[in-house]
Amino acid sequence: LMEVLMDFVVRFIYKNGLFAMFIIILLEYGCFPISSEIVLPFSGAVASLQNISFFLMLPVSVCAGIIGTSFCYFVGRIGGHRILEKITTKFPKTKKSIDASYQRFDRYGSYVVCFGRMVPIIRTYIAFVAGAVKQPYPVFALFSIIGITLWNTLLIGIGYILRGNWSNTVTYYTKYKDILIPVLLLVILFLVARKIRKNKRTEEAK
Repeated sequence: LMEVLMDFVVRFIYKNGLFAMFIIILLEYGCFPISSEIVLPFSGAVASLQNISFFLMLPVSVCAGIIGTSFCYFVGRIGGHRILEKITTKFPKTKKSIDASYQRFDRYGSYVVCFGRMVPIIRTYIAFVAGAVKQPYPVFALFSIIGITLWNTLLIGIGYILRGNWSNTVTYYTKYKDILIPVLLLVILFLVARKIRKNKRTEEAK
């Protein structure tokens, strides 16, 4: 079934271009069973082959991502912990991922919304958890935009460069994810640290 779904997604994007990319990426971040490791590189490859600017493709994908993940956030915020309990009851295999999301949220707070986008075991449910624990939406949106931008830049960028060989992205990602994910996390930590230092200097100046 998943192979049929992904085949449809690939054909839909190839035929309808940027509009289809926006819809599919929105659905992927809205927790539909679509793999970002396939959709994002393929979208980058199609954009490259159809001469769509990378600097147009990227913001479109980020807008789609924030809309999709915001849907999950508000489902979690309105439904609370009960909605996640219902998900784990109906789909027991999700319990590990949801519990991991709660644990990371308790440990890292708001920052997990950012770097969680790149961690397979929690990326699907982190928006639900953020809503369930009533994280302020502006904070959620800010960290989501940062995380989504970094993740989309990586996968869409690789697909954009590889063009017709975009399918190799999955191979490269699987092979080098233990290096790529820590590097992205370091970039995030650097940006966060710089922001904290900047805010501290501003307060001291006052």
